[in-house]
Amino acid sequence: METQSIDLQDIGSYLVEVARAAGDIVLAARPTSLTTTTKKNTADIVTLTDQAVEAFIRERLSQRYPTFAFIGEETYKDGVALTDDPTFIVDPIDGTSNFVHAFPAVCVSIGLVVSKQPTVGVVYNPFRDELWSAVKGHGAFTQRHNGEQQQLPLVSAPLQGLGPACIGIEWGSDREGPNFELNLKVFTTLARTAATGGRFVNSLRCTGSAAIAICRIAAGQQDAFWECGCWAWDVAAAWCILSEAGGIMVDGHPGGWNPPVDNRRYLAVRPATEGQQEFVEEFWSVIGDGRSTYGPPDCHI
Repeated sequence: METQSIDLQDIGSYLVEVARAAGDIVLAARPTSLTTTTKKNTADIVTLTDQAVEAFIRERLSQRYPTFAFIGEETYKDGVALTDDPTFIVDPIDGTSNFVHAFPAVCVSIGLVVSKQPTVGVVYNPFRDELWSAVKGHGAFTQRHNGEQQQLPLVSAPLQGLGPACIGIEWGSDREGPNFELNLKVFTTLARTAATGGRFVNSLRCTGSAAIAICRIAAGQQDAFWECGCWAWDVAAAWCILSEAGGIMVDGHPGGWNPPVDNRRYLAVRPATEGQQEFVEEFWSVIGDGRSTYGPPDCHI
């Protein structure tokens, strides 16, 4: 289905409505719904609220758009392939660990992908009543609790390389093996001084929500976000917001300027009047020939 045959702005408005309603469920969660179940390990968890929010979103979207596909974090099955069909990609609660600790970096993330391209995105943090949204070809916006809407980016000054940069990172749930070793290498090189081979960046930020971090990049409030191990539902909605704001998403491994939405490895760079390509290449030089085991479904490392 071509995007020209879909009323994307109507979909965007509806996704905002659904995201806000889903946020109300998150806010109303009772202690019993915060009982966690381990998925892969103690860093990879799910609550009853995650499941309830996803079921709510899926029902609302399937009623209005019955022919669209749906991929959600809590109901995803290994081997499900992303097609060119319009597909909602949903993370009901991005930042579940934050959620169970009452740390308010938590969001509902709803993206529409058409022909495998992020096309509509809505990210909503109910604890801050902070909303980010975008429709392909119509710009990206943020809206606060007072109703004020601002077009993104809020900051778009030239990028000056890694030194003065504020970079978002995440540890992920793999705490052994090549994925963990790559994180250690990259984080250490970014943080340490030039005297010992580092880049001594201004700051590293680890807030527990990839979707919110990428929206911060889209706003220009951070310079970049890097993570290997995310899933499409972590990034699809925020990717649309980033692109519409003028930012770029590239492969988290060196060399990939046009990664697929399910790449599993991501480097998001903020909107800037100049310096994006140079920033990406400098960041990739930190990774060098290091590799994680993550990659798109058809990628074998």
